[in-house]
Amino acid sequence: MDSPIRKIVIVGGGSAGWLTAGVIAAEHMADSPDGISVTLIESPDVNPVGVGEGTWPTMRGTLRKMGITETQFIRECDASFKQGAKFAKWVTGAEDDAYYHPLVLPEGYERINLAPFWQQQAPNIPFADAVSYQGHICEQDLAPKQNTTPEYAHVANYAYHLDAGKFSVMLQKHCTEKLGVNHILDHVEGINSHPNGDIKTLNTRNKGELEADLFIDCTGFNSLLLGKHYQIPFINKRHILFNDTALAVHVPYESDKSPIASHTISTGQSAGWIWDIGLPSRRGVGHVFSSEHTTDDKAEVELRNYVRQSVGDKADELTVRKIPITPGHRQVFWHKNCVAVGLSAGFLEPLEASALVLVELSAAMISEQLPATRGVMDIVAKRFNDKFLYRWDRIIDFLKLHYILTKRTDTDYWVDNCRPETIPEDLKQQLALWQYHSPWHSDFTQIDEVFPSASYQYVLYGMGFKTQTPATARRSSNYQMAMESFRKNQQTTDKLLRGLPTNRELIEKIREFGLQRI
Repeated sequence: MDSPIRKIVIVGGGSAGWLTAGVIAAEHMADSPDGISVTLIESPDVNPVGVGEGTWPTMRGTLRKMGITETQFIRECDASFKQGAKFAKWVTGAEDDAYYHPLVLPEGYERINLAPFWQQQAPNIPFADAVSYQGHICEQDLAPKQNTTPEYAHVANYAYHLDAGKFSVMLQKHCTEKLGVNHILDHVEGINSHPNGDIKTLNTRNKGELEADLFIDCTGFNSLLLGKHYQIPFINKRHILFNDTALAVHVPYESDKSPIASHTISTGQSAGWIWDIGLPSRRGVGHVFSSEHTTDDKAEVELRNYVRQSVGDKADELTVRKIPITPGHRQVFWHKNCVAVGLSAGFLEPLEASALVLVELSAAMISEQLPATRGVMDIVAKRFNDKFLYRWDRIIDFLKLHYILTKRTDTDYWVDNCRPETIPEDLKQQLALWQYHSPWHSDFTQIDEVFPSASYQYVLYGMGFKTQTPATARRSSNYQMAMESFRKNQQTTDKLLRGLPTNRELIEKIREFGLQRI
């Protein structure tokens, strides 16, 4: 129990495996004789799922810590800038039904809650437009910065859209060539245990036994170590989040000068929604839906009809790939000397790009709290499990929030999503409170919440939720500050609309000239 943790084996590649390897190897100097040994083993016959093209702004810090330049990332991963999400046809289903969840916080967010003042002063202006400038930027397909802005710095907060396959290839190359990660292509055919139940070694087909002190399961839906070996139960959340199937397709642009959307577009359908992500070379489009409320064939018709709006009859020629989804997560994520990261830990529909951020957060916590010995590993494991069970619950709440305020009654899917028995109790309680006060910092207990109160505001008020505004709001000491914040946001909006390049213009300049190093 007192033996030091010196060897880590990661089973499985893809974005989850290589991000985890890179984060740990960079912080614990895997390329040094004094560092932690990091080995990644993956089967040459298993292809990664290959979707998950949306990230959070956290990815900028993750890549920087790993020593990857933003220029390299943009060039090698067919990446573009993402500044939020646009939700179309989620409220009424009408053609003009849309709202934004931007990545910038509302103006003056640390000092003042603008929501009560917005409801009094500008209820006819969309909430996101009244308190932030980013929706206007996205509507014009503008970039979040200029080509003179240094790497990873920003004018408007941003994340990325990326090609998941190319991302894994870049991470693998960087981890093995720059960070000292050992890469083994082989099949895991058996697992050997210590008397206390810890994993001792993995039996591989060609390399013999592979020993480690900590094993990280990145084997995707297979969950080879945590699920199959340890039989950790899977908690199915389909009674809350109905969607269990996705159909994905790559859509070509009309020309190499076509605009690149600076946001994810999520468009409601009869029994699900369609994602639309703009990369420099193509669009990634997919239909996520509930098999209880429609069929694969009907969902594919809706997907091709959506694509047909931009590419015409070419929509009928595109190859559609089916991806089954089981929404939910493992009962615990760290058991004995094994921790699951990525799809092996769980998966939910990609409505707010939570898959890759959970990988980042998991890898960061494993690396930052890497137990010095086996004796303290159980303490770290309990902290990890508590933290991530909380995070999964909050993500599930937040995703469900997008559905339960809909006014759509055109199909059973939307009606069923509003049934009280499908809504988590914590979310019901929050909604009851938010009838009388707008979401704010004190509504959430963790200092590192996955979604800040601002995100709840954007979705609530984008969906048309009403909070009873105090009659004293106009006379409060914050009234003048609120009015000044609204004016400042309008000024910033006007300035950025004049000064920012388009998403495509900036990406092309980065590919040609690169960005300045910080």
